[in-house]
Amino acid sequence: MNTTSTSPQPSEKLTANEASGALARPRLRSLDVFRGITVLSMILVNNPGNWGKIYAPLRHAAWHGCTPTDLVFPFFLFIVGVSIAYALSGAKLAPENHSKTIGRIIRRGLTLFALGLFLALFPKFEFEAVRIPGVLQRIGVVFIIAAIIFLKTEKRTQIIILSSVLVGYWVLMMFVPVPGIGESNLLPTTNLAAWLDNTLLPGHLWKSTKVWDPEGILSTLPAVATALIGVLAGQWLKKKDDAGNKIAWLMVWGVICTCLGLIWDLHFPINKSLWTSSYVLYTAGLAMLGLGLCYWLIDVKGYQRFTTPFLVYGVNAITVFFLSGLIPRIMGMIKVNTPAGEVDSKTFLYESFYTPHLSPYNASLAWALTWIFFWMIILWVMYKKNIIIKV
Repeated sequence: MNTTSTSPQPSEKLTANEASGALARPRLRSLDVFRGITVLSMILVNNPGNWGKIYAPLRHAAWHGCTPTDLVFPFFLFIVGVSIAYALSGAKLAPENHSKTIGRIIRRGLTLFALGLFLALFPKFEFEAVRIPGVLQRIGVVFIIAAIIFLKTEKRTQIIILSSVLVGYWVLMMFVPVPGIGESNLLPTTNLAAWLDNTLLPGHLWKSTKVWDPEGILSTLPAVATALIGVLAGQWLKKKDDAGNKIAWLMVWGVICTCLGLIWDLHFPINKSLWTSSYVLYTAGLAMLGLGLCYWLIDVKGYQRFTTPFLVYGVNAITVFFLSGLIPRIMGMIKVNTPAGEVDSKTFLYESFYTPHLSPYNASLAWALTWIFFWMIILWVMYKKNIIIKV
């Protein structure tokens, strides 16, 4: 990574932060804010003081269903799609440069994938058991596919691809027999997606399951559909039209997608780990409603004073996500001697300053909130100094 001093305006190069969405050209403050809220939420749910003491809304659904935490990742991929529509609209109009643009897209996507692998490897670097799928890895793959689809196709084709992916994934998961197991099913370890993960990536899956991965191979296809809905929403927002009309239709489609997701849930349950088609529609619909509200408040009505805490997260989204995953690993390497024995620095700080004064659940939440404010201070200083770390 290299640190550059620049204005928080759109850059001329496609960067990995741009891949996450910090690249809109022309830039929408509401999009940066919405991204910032999403990344802040990621850090909140990923950094409890005690994984066994977490309030229900900050937990993922056990299997089927959707909690507020289950909205975070699809919101981010939706934002990736919206940002693609803004970032690549100029390049789309220059077919003679498409090969060069695709090269940049692939390079940035692979950079994100490599950063995710680095987090999975650090600090032990056990290549024989490294988890290959992951959050940054999925963002990188989804970005590459969605960006190329936007660059090379028109809206009608994008809608056809989106619909085909959602229906095709439903058919695969609900009707195709699972090799070596039997009838199709949606159980955690015996569904088709789990079979494919365990067949192609044995020993390289999420350590909590070992035989399937929530960011696995087959479920990445509907994750691309989430980004494509964002691509379509971004093209709608870019239209030269009355802002009120754009917001109204964004909200209408948000309600339609949410309702369609709930209806489909009756047959193909909403499930984040499987990234079911109903989950795609339900979460993308809510994301459209959230973005529409931000767009109306911030870019149309001009209410911007409250947005800076979220904006500072939004313009350095990938940077803070990566570092917030790296620092706890480093803290785990630093050991502290206590009367009870040697513990890592995170445990020492948590048990010294949080658990003695708060209930277990509140102590766990307070630790996560401390991380939020810690990174907010750093990002605020970077924002004031016009510093963006590019990957």
